Amino acid sequence: MSDFAGMQDLLQDFLVEAEDLLSGVDNKLVELERNPEDRALLNEIFRGFHTIKGGAGFLGAQELVTLCHLTENLFDKLRNGELYLSQALMDVILEATAAVREMFGYLERSVQPPSADPRLLERLRLAIAGKLERGGDASAAGEPPPAGAQQAGAAEPDWETLHAVVAGSGASSAKSPSGAGGSAAPPGDEANGKSDEGKGRAAVPVAAARRSVAPLARKETVQRETAIRVDTARLDQVLNLAGEIGLTKNRLTALRSDILSGKTDPDTLHALDVAVNQLDLLVSDLQNAVMKTRMQPIGRLFQKYPRIARDLARQLGKEVELVIQGEETEIDKTMIEDLSDPLIHLIRNAVDHGIEMPEQRIGVGKPPQGTVTLAAKQEGDHIVIIVADDGRGMDPEKIRAKAVEKGLITPEEANSLDERQSLNLIFLPGFSMADRVSDVSGRGVGTDVVRTNITKLNGTIDVRSEVGRGTTFVINLPLTLAILPVLLVRMGDQPFAVPLSMVREILPIHLDEVREVGGRATLFVRGEVLPILPLANLLNWTLERAPAYGVLMQMAEFSFILGIDTFAGREDAVIKSLEDFRPKGVAGVTILSNGQIVLILDMKELFETGTGTRGVSKASLEAKKALAPA
Repeated sequence: MSDFAGMQDLLQDFLVEAEDLLSGVDNKLVELERNPEDRALLNEIFRGFHTIKGGAGFLGAQELVTLCHLTENLFDKLRNGELYLSQALMDVILEATAAVREMFGYLERSVQPPSADPRLLERLRLAIAGKLERGGDASAAGEPPPAGAQQAGAAEPDWETLHAVVAGSGASSAKSPSGAGGSAAPPGDEANGKSDEGKGRAAVPVAAARRSVAPLARKETVQRETAIRVDTARLDQVLNLAGEIGLTKNRLTALRSDILSGKTDPDTLHALDVAVNQLDLLVSDLQNAVMKTRMQPIGRLFQKYPRIARDLARQLGKEVELVIQGEETEIDKTMIEDLSDPLIHLIRNAVDHGIEMPEQRIGVGKPPQGTVTLAAKQEGDHIVIIVADDGRGMDPEKIRAKAVEKGLITPEEANSLDERQSLNLIFLPGFSMADRVSDVSGRGVGTDVVRTNITKLNGTIDVRSEVGRGTTFVINLPLTLAILPVLLVRMGDQPFAVPLSMVREILPIHLDEVREVGGRATLFVRGEVLPILPLANLLNWTLERAPAYGVLMQMAEFSFILGIDTFAGREDAVIKSLEDFRPKGVAGVTILSNGQIVLILDMKELFETGTGTRGVSKASLEAKKALAPA
């Protein structure tokens, strides 16, 4: 039987509130490290641990109470000026927050958490007494360091394990390291097999990280959080609209009875028209209101990243500030969880590859501290997320050369790419500019995973960079995954839907304008030479006639023209997933107003399955044969 039988509602309420509190504490700790004498921050962190302790006591989680009580006492000493926040104290505090997250993981499984590591508890007690020593140093943690002194020997966190602890949504330790909603270590790095012991890094925060990850290897993956907090005002709006729809339904029922009894005078028909239009408006309003109940502030996701940036910067010996903007921007709850790992990759890459070492920045006239900006804003029916750094930037020429060196593209393909297309080569599987593999990066899997996950959310990602000035990643996402704007295209009598976010324009295909360039059937469109890929070829259908129209599609690092017979306009598709059977290249289905079922195409999967990035030439040659005059 569960340790919390009959208390599940209380337990879930506690976890939601406590996880938010702990994420806030993490952010405040990062800020406190820069402003160690900020009394307001010390008080807020103290209150956070005090609140968590109170909830844990109510649930009878005594070991969590003990840990929070010791940490609370330590902050009480700090805020009263009895202790000074040294690096040694910050290390033990960060270890304590990692241990609290570990205990949340047990609570999420309805199991009472065991005691924290006795060594951690002892370090907390020594810290409270002002007797905590650092490394083999005899200096006490409570004594202010000499002015200008380096924090030599400070414990460096192990990025792989801290990533798993800090990055998870809420109780990260309850997530499988490879789970969709969790906080996996950087893909590929888990196979490294290296041990950090003996590398000169202190094991203080690492120990807590390893403990929080270790229980997961022996337990089943916990499903992602399905609960959602909704403002009661939004629920009231849904209730009011449902009432209005009920009244309109009654009106339509009465009018139906009148018409069936032979009453078809102009007034009755006009009343029917008014009622139908009113129902249409009410259903549309209800749909929008229901969508809003799924919306959550993206700040709930962003608040975990300052700690991640801080830990990695310290590991690399860099000075980095993460600036967050637009936390109030709302996005679909399901998308918040799926965005976690892509954003972690981008922030990690910005700190690791983008921001230079302090001495290098000073040498080129920059401040020693680099800046990484994480921003969100709503533009129309899309959410735009920006991850930017003011670091070294990327050289398109070097990226092209590296892609050719790794065999990802041919020299001929490289020569045909402009600057924007060259930058987008970083999203190719296996691409990496790193000359060596490290604990942080170098396996060429990060940016490919980012693009794959963003595409699954029906979004796009673009990169802009200037050598010496920095790099900016721009992610465009729909407001919700439940409704997808699509373009309806036709092959013969069969309609298909393609995501409108990938469509740049529609243009006619005239055979006399088709040219062979590098063995490809192409069209020249405003300075771009674009390959023509008939949809029939991608679907493995027999191409009975040359496509009459082309849809200019934009897919990350390249563009192409999708050859179709005709098109049928734009629609906002309500997506129905295919649970038991999903053919390759099909994202889902939708139903048109006339009742016809239409497949929604997954263009990225369809393209890669049908041709592959390196198979553009082969598909284009097939298209050329089909397009050639008889």
